Amino acid sequence: MARSVGIAALALAVTAGTIGTAGAAVAAPNRDGDSAAKRPGANRLEGVWRTDGYGSIVEIHGTAFTTYDVTRISCTPGWFSGAQVGTPGRGGVVRYGASGKAYATASVTPRGRDRAVYKEDGAASARNLTRLPGGLPAQCRQPAPQDPLVAFDRFWATFEENYPFFAAKGVDWRANGARARADITPQTTPDQLEGILAGLLRPLADAHVGLGRKQADGRYHGVVAEWRSGTREPDEHEQEQAARAVAAQLVAPERPFGLGRLGVGELPGGIGYLRVSGFDDYVEDGPYQEHAAELDKALDLLLAHPDRLNGLVIDLRLNGGGSDELGLRIASRLTDRPFLAYRKVARNDPADPTRFTAPQPSVVRPAAGATRYTGPVALLTAGSTVSAGETFTQAMAERRPAPVRVGENTQGVFSDLMFKPVSADFVAVLPNEKFLTRDGGTFDGPGIPPDVRTPVFTPEELDQGRDSALTEARRILSAGPPTTDRRTPGPPTADRRPPAAGRWPLTVSR
Repeated sequence: MARSVGIAALALAVTAGTIGTAGAAVAAPNRDGDSAAKRPGANRLEGVWRTDGYGSIVEIHGTAFTTYDVTRISCTPGWFSGAQVGTPGRGGVVRYGASGKAYATASVTPRGRDRAVYKEDGAASARNLTRLPGGLPAQCRQPAPQDPLVAFDRFWATFEENYPFFAAKGVDWRANGARARADITPQTTPDQLEGILAGLLRPLADAHVGLGRKQADGRYHGVVAEWRSGTREPDEHEQEQAARAVAAQLVAPERPFGLGRLGVGELPGGIGYLRVSGFDDYVEDGPYQEHAAELDKALDLLLAHPDRLNGLVIDLRLNGGGSDELGLRIASRLTDRPFLAYRKVARNDPADPTRFTAPQPSVVRPAAGATRYTGPVALLTAGSTVSAGETFTQAMAERRPAPVRVGENTQGVFSDLMFKPVSADFVAVLPNEKFLTRDGGTFDGPGIPPDVRTPVFTPEELDQGRDSALTEARRILSAGPPTTDRRTPGPPTADRRPPAAGRWPLTVSR
């Protein structure tokens, strides 16, 4: 799931073993997975697998599912470990849930004996798995050293081998890392190490880059995440002012759904209004399917009489991200023909930041058995439109008729996040993917520009109760359809070369 760590503090429950232990498997780990899968009647997924990209090894033994994070210098317990939920389905697919959860959050599907596909619920793509001959590398079975220098090296290597945007950001990661490393001694305290690691991340100005520090309650607090220059997250008071400015233009109070993350309303002139403050957290605790069902309730009300709508405004200005699939779910209610949303690639060569996995297309298909709306749409965007809010904006640009975007550039972070524990105290948060446009470019960095630029929740607007972006969207929709189709302009610095075929280093045990 694409999610921003720049919005509020990073507070995440621990679902994996602590760095420094041998692992966090639910059952005893298998040490001969290659041969185990060949035994008659054995689980076809039994064994050890490496991911194409993502710097991970997956071990499946019995009902246990355990991950390990791999760099050229380390192999340590990963963020996610869990157990099988239910019995295998058609084709041998097995569902897994995080430790302590009664519901599944991901699946693994075998593709022959030595290949499989891992898919997280709510993600717009899957990860290819290849069986690792010889079982779990010996390095993964050893307790991870905990001294500050080793923790720093794991942190630095995690970014060096996975982060795809150093060149675009103009950051010399190797030179910066060498200077920072010189400041570390065996006596470096966790507070000092935090400052050193945070100092490495700030020049990236990437809201999908973060550092989490473990608290006494076992959760992680985000201690650094930098937004694109000139943008920031509105505070709670500003968000309340923004809500009042929107409400002043609605013909009646909006109806909330999804624990307030969604709002449905009506604007003058028969124009519908949908507020999407995030693509997640629509229920207190539950599987993806329950979040999707709550979204459907909001869409069913919004689109109860699509023939009566003279336009639709979708407000993404305070959208903190979440599930890309939920964004595609909205798009499927707004079309009567399939269209390509985007193609997704992940960096997959630790030594070469220009090499990526094969592109995975995400296609929006008309929702079956549900009311749909195919008329004019206006999207309200801002610098606080982040992550899945941006992938939805990118997907909708391919809809016909294309929406008009009003407001400001989105934040410029699209990738799903990886959570990589680097010590007993710290977890690194980083992206490793690109969401490609039809011509192979991306909007990472500058974000997706609006068609019509207006102020968005500026202090002056909020103090006066104005909402110029919403007013302009209403004016455009009331004026009728544009005379020409609108396409998203490609980013001026986009790399439109097709991504190179991926490859994996010869060994992951170094």
